[in-house]
Amino acid sequence: MNGGKLVGICILLVALIAGASLYYLQVYAFYDEIKQDTAMIELTSIVSGQPEEIIADGFEGIDSESSPIRFRGCFTTPMSQSLLSETYVSYDAAVPLIGPSWFSCFDAKAIGADLESGDALPFLSQADISNGVDRVVAVYPDGRAYIWHQLNDKFAE
Repeated sequence: MNGGKLVGICILLVALIAGASLYYLQVYAFYDEIKQDTAMIELTSIVSGQPEEIIADGFEGIDSESSPIRFRGCFTTPMSQSLLSETYVSYDAAVPLIGPSWFSCFDAKAIGADLESGDALPFLSQADISNGVDRVVAVYPDGRAYIWHQLNDKFAE
């Protein structure tokens, strides 16, 4: 084998290893599972303007210290949409962000479509949970609920 082929093979191997490493780091490495016993689901009260804990069961969640918008979670609540609408602040610009494919309980495209159609209702969990980032919750009539972080008006285009 001549020197050019050997160099080409080495470059190709390094590129493949670097690509696989970058993919793993982006999709898997920096996420941490949130334990149900440490999860506290809150919505912002219309009256006080402060987040208040709501009833949440079966929480599954992920988060990452590498970015404030990597937080996502799924849970159920026995609280009705009408009770939540009368008690807590709605969120007009709710747009769930697509998460890693391995976190299967959170389907951002389906949640987004249901928010647009009105099948799910969006609520403000906490404004500015991080600089320019809001925590948002979407609740379905059957009690399924999803929570995520998204950029707020501070970083709007």
